[in-house]
Amino acid sequence: STVYMRIAIIYNQPVPSYYDAAGEQGAVLGILNEVVAVRKTLLKLGHSVICLALALPPAAAREKLGRLKVDLVFNLFEGFCGYPETEADIPAILTELGLTYTGCPPTALRLALDKAQTKAVLRAAGLDTTDFQLLNATSLSSFRLNYPCMVKPNGEDGSHGVSAESVVTDFLSLERQLAAVIQRYGGEEALVEEFIDGREFNATVVGNNEGTVLAVSEIAFSLPPDVPRILTFASKWQEGSVYFRGTRAICPARIPEDERQRIAAAAEMAFRFTGCRGYARVDMRRDSNGRLAVIEVNPNPDISPDAGVALQAQASGLNYWKFIEKIMALALEGKC
Repeated sequence: STVYMRIAIIYNQPVPSYYDAAGEQGAVLGILNEVVAVRKTLLKLGHSVICLALALPPAAAREKLGRLKVDLVFNLFEGFCGYPETEADIPAILTELGLTYTGCPPTALRLALDKAQTKAVLRAAGLDTTDFQLLNATSLSSFRLNYPCMVKPNGEDGSHGVSAESVVTDFLSLERQLAAVIQRYGGEEALVEEFIDGREFNATVVGNNEGTVLAVSEIAFSLPPDVPRILTFASKWQEGSVYFRGTRAICPARIPEDERQRIAAAAEMAFRFTGCRGYARVDMRRDSNGRLAVIEVNPNPDISPDAGVALQAQASGLNYWKFIEKIMALALEGKC
């Protein structure tokens, strides 16, 4: 028998921010598609739903949440616009208010928004991740990595700040890109990591203490030879761009079973060691020698019906509403 619940979907209200200047507001508006799809699904399942857009100041958001009388909060909040580091603040408030919510805890969200720290945690857990340094103009003289390298903001998600210029092959372009990233995204330093030009995979883990890995996706690139084979901001959000046209996900990935198991095991380990719960996506790269490196962990990734995660669920036999139900069930687990 189905239990009908009162559910609040919370998300960040799209407002103008520095992403607009970077031509990156597409990602911010993408959140609305997600809200619409989740709301439609929850209503179809018979629940009563309210949608709550949260905006600054934090005290106002906190007050709104404090007035909620619901059985479950469906958390689609990605940080106040232009302040990605605030993504963890809302679940922290929900925890304090004793509200049950979907997805990852504040600790995992906070860790994931510090890419260097995440890589250190993965490495300590025995997982392979590319060598990296946090650098700025002052510390650039201590650069010790092998080219090519990738330069990206240390504290952004959604591929903000990732473009063809992110891959650098000499000191001059490294210096230039480092300055550009710090100027645009702030922060004391930017992340510089060795770049693996190889096959790119990602896998979504769903679960609490024990994670189940959904079907693995491969990102297939068909790009001009002079363009680095990476997932850029454009490949996700700018239709008509070379990257948008030259990037597609193949799910399930066409790989031998032993390789699928290796990828799944790495994803599950990364999920566990970074303290994720609910659902998270793990991105990996494999070079020609078979080295598999975890590049990033994405707690609470986009779950719009056309996003990679939903496609992986579909390929694993979970249609969209079953997938949404699963996310809710995991949130309610242990609350009974």
